[in-house]
Amino acid sequence: MEYVRLGKTNLLISRVAFGSMRLSEDGSDDAAVLVRKAYEAGINLFDTSRNSPDSEKLLGDVLYDIRRNVILSSATSAKTVAEIRSNLEESLMTLHCDYIDLYQYECEKFVPLAGGADHIYDTLLELKKQGKIKHIGLVTKNYDAAVKAVNSGLYETIQFPFNVITTDENLSIVKICEEKDIGFIAMQPLGGGVIENLPLAMGFLQQYENVVPVWGVQNQDNLEQILYFNEHPPVIDEKLQEDADYLRKFFN
Repeated sequence: MEYVRLGKTNLLISRVAFGSMRLSEDGSDDAAVLVRKAYEAGINLFDTSRNSPDSEKLLGDVLYDIRRNVILSSATSAKTVAEIRSNLEESLMTLHCDYIDLYQYECEKFVPLAGGADHIYDTLLELKKQGKIKHIGLVTKNYDAAVKAVNSGLYETIQFPFNVITTDENLSIVKICEEKDIGFIAMQPLGGGVIENLPLAMGFLQQYENVVPVWGVQNQDNLEQILYFNEHPPVIDEKLQEDADYLRKFFN
């Protein structure tokens, strides 16, 4: 497994991140096997959210005895300071830990800023100073929100849709993050299920050294395929480039 630095967080992250949002679909026993297999293969970033409480609980139970060997990211979409504090305490309890490595604010268009009347960012910063969270990130699917967050200089990571059918506009965010040393986590590496060519998807993402894709792992077969193509990424030759261009034009 290859590891990369996640921007200014200085966290060394596996090039494959484990998205746990679908763990609750498998049941606790299957989820435990899946998470442990990912860990043993070298995956060290496990991503969850308070908006998926069942998956968060399963992840916390499975990683309990190896918590200090992994990096946990969780997220909140709370709208008030009180809700953020409550969400974080619930996540800490559910994940069986006293801090979360990367705590992400999940939004559509609204980006909390320092000194804002909502006090959301200032609260996140206070929680960081208290040691309950180590790093602050932002999750969004909105281009303008992502750009605003990046340019603010307040967020250490951005989680944003990025895959082989991405637009040039979205690609620009990856480049800006690299310039500003902001960690970039690619959500929806398979375009929300519309991309079926896993080798092509993996080969495309491997071209960007500052991008860490978070894969929504579904089952053991799916995990094994992701791990295989991570270790043996296809070269983007003329044929694969044609396939990529066709997909991009078709979906855009």
